[in-house]
Amino acid sequence: MPLRLRSRLPVLGLLLAAALPSLQAAPVTLTSPVERTMLVELYTSEGCSSCPPADRWLSGLRDDPRLWREMVPVAFHVDYWDYIGWPDRFATAEHGQRQRAYADDGRIGTVYTPGFVIDGHEWRGWFQGREPESGGRSAVGVLALELDGGKAAVRFDAGAEIGGKVDLHLVLLGFDLASEVRSGENAGRTLQHDFVVLDYQRRSLARAGDGYQTRTEWRRSVPASGRYAVAAWVTPRGGLEPLQAVGGWLPTDAF
Repeated sequence: MPLRLRSRLPVLGLLLAAALPSLQAAPVTLTSPVERTMLVELYTSEGCSSCPPADRWLSGLRDDPRLWREMVPVAFHVDYWDYIGWPDRFATAEHGQRQRAYADDGRIGTVYTPGFVIDGHEWRGWFQGREPESGGRSAVGVLALELDGGKAAVRFDAGAEIGGKVDLHLVLLGFDLASEVRSGENAGRTLQHDFVVLDYQRRSLARAGDGYQTRTEWRRSVPASGRYAVAAWVTPRGGLEPLQAVGGWLPTDAF
């Protein structure tokens, strides 16, 4: 369902105090390999009749042996189809703005759903039944995320000089989510979702010593869900292409 819009190394230390709601479980440490981990983004909507097959495909990545080590999938629900009859409860304007930023930068041809982006570039392989492939798993450095008592410490040991400033992207992901759609293009269907972005933070990082750091809090409450995960990636300041990504499951008693 297309919607055409006009386009308008040293060590990096990142410290993030993130108020993950009621996170009381034991500390969790997630660490990427030194090779680049592929970031797979799906732009989707419960108001789009073409999206459920893409949602099901993304859910299938839960069982992919490459999950978290070689790929980090995330699903951004967009709100630009809400007007045709069904407001997607997981959608935000910010998610659509992120997709439009890819179009404005020439990284995708147009804004549409379902739409895939891999490592900051449009990927249409899903429409041909292909498996996702990154541009190459070169050694880019290790990104580590530590969660403890509602706070998160993120550290990126880059494999080469980056130059310039760095942004951190941090998302909370929900799984086993279901919606009974009562109107719009998917009326009468029960839609299942995984890897749903429930909270998205992008922070410009201030240099501190030999690295960068920031502090923030989650802004949203989370719906009842069978499972949660967290993912993080870093990009050059103001950029879209990830330098490295990391992700993993949160304990089942995290919320």
